[in-house]
Amino acid sequence: MPSIARPAPQRVLSIDALRGLTIALMILVNDPGDWSHVYTQLDHSPWNGFTLTDFVFPNFLFLVGASIILSLQSRLARGQSRRTLALHILWRAAVLFAVNVFLATFPHFHWTHMRIFGVLTRIAVCYLVAGLICLAIWNATHRARTLFAIAAALLVGYWALMRFVPVPGFGVPTHAMPILDPDRNLAAWLDRAFNAFTQHYLHTGRLYRHTSDPEGILSTLPAIATTLLGCLTGLWLRRVGIPEAPGAPRSAASSPTVGLPESGIPAVQILRVLLLAGLVSLALGLLWSFSFPLNKNLWTSSYVLFAAGLSLLLLALCYWLIDIRRFSEKRAGKALIFPWLVFGSNAIFAFIFSNTLVEIMLWIKVPAGALINPAAPAARVTAWFWTYRHFFARHASTNLTSVAFAMAFTAVCFLPNWLLWRKKLILKI
Repeated sequence: MPSIARPAPQRVLSIDALRGLTIALMILVNDPGDWSHVYTQLDHSPWNGFTLTDFVFPNFLFLVGASIILSLQSRLARGQSRRTLALHILWRAAVLFAVNVFLATFPHFHWTHMRIFGVLTRIAVCYLVAGLICLAIWNATHRARTLFAIAAALLVGYWALMRFVPVPGFGVPTHAMPILDPDRNLAAWLDRAFNAFTQHYLHTGRLYRHTSDPEGILSTLPAIATTLLGCLTGLWLRRVGIPEAPGAPRSAASSPTVGLPESGIPAVQILRVLLLAGLVSLALGLLWSFSFPLNKNLWTSSYVLFAAGLSLLLLALCYWLIDIRRFSEKRAGKALIFPWLVFGSNAIFAFIFSNTLVEIMLWIKVPAGALINPAAPAARVTAWFWTYRHFFARHASTNLTSVAFAMAFTAVCFLPNWLLWRKKLILKI
C-alpha cells in the first residue's frame, strides 16, 4: 500500500477522504444486482422521507462547495488572475455537461431520447454558479455573510415558489392539491415544459420520472444552496491553524495554514463550530420538514438543511480523526482511509467509469444458460444479468446477493482509480 503523505497546507485531507467515501457509496447504491431486491437504506425514498442513499448526492455537492474555496485559495495564491479562474470554471462546467451528454447516449448514441438532466449536469451547474459567486466576492469584506444570504435567499425563495405560485392547469399548492404532489407541483410542470421545448426545437429530451426529473430546472436552485453551504464550510476550514500533534504543548509561534495566516484558529475550535453548525442545520431541517417535507426528488429546502447538517457532522468526525488526531498516519488508519483517498483522488473519473461499465454490460448480450433459462438456454440476456445470476444469485435473488454484487462492482471500479493513484495521476478537467 502506498504511503499516505499529508497534503499541502491548503488541502484538508478529511475532505479528500470523505469525497472518496461518498463516490464509493454513490456507485454502491446506483448498481445493485437486482433492483427488486434492495435494502431500504440503499434505495431512495419513493417520495417524502430520507434514507442513506438520499444523503449521498447532497453530500457530494457539499464537498464540491468546500473544494471550490480551497482550490480558489490555492490558485489565487499562485498568482492566477480572476479572469483565468473564471474561464477555467466555465470550461470545467462545459466538460462535465459534455460528459453527461456522452453517458446519456452511450452506447447507441440515439439523440432523440437523450436525457439532458442528470447527476453530472447538476454538478456542472452547481459548480459553475457557486464557483463564479465565490470568485466574485473573494475580496469582499463579508464573504461568509454574503454566501449565507445567497443560500438563505435560494432556500426561502424556492419554498415560496413551491408554496404560493399557482401551477398552470392545477391551481395553488395546499389549496387545490398537496404542496408536494408528485405530478402537480411547479418543478414538475416546469420540467415538462422544458422537455416539450427541447423535443420540439432540438428533437431530443426525456425526463427520468416521465412527468418530472429529480435533477430538473427549478430544484437546481436549492441544490446550488447546498453547494454554497459547502463553500461556507470551506471558508471556515481555511482559517484553521496547523493542528499540533496530540499531546504536544501549544506554541504561540505555531504557524497557521496557507490562506488566512493572520487569523489562524485552533483546530479544536474549528471542530466545535462544525459540530454546532451541523446540529443547528439538522434541527432547522427537521422543523421545516413539518410544512415543507424532506424530499430528495424535489430537493426541498428542509432536505437541504437536514442533509447539510449530516454533512457537517460527518465532516467534523473525519476532521477530528484525520486532521486533528492524525489517524491516517497510523498503520490501522492508513489501511482504513487508503481506499477513500484513492476514490477521492479521481472521483469524477470513478463515477464516469462506473456508468460506462454499466452501459457496456447492459449492451452486451450472452446466452442465458440452463441456470437462468432451463427451457431455452440459448436465449440471450445482458452480461449484467448473467454475471449477477451465475456468480451471486445462483439459487435465489435476495437483498444480500444484490448488495454483494453492488459491493463487488464498486471494488472493480476501484481498480482503475488505484492504478491512477499508483502512477500519481490526477485526471483534471
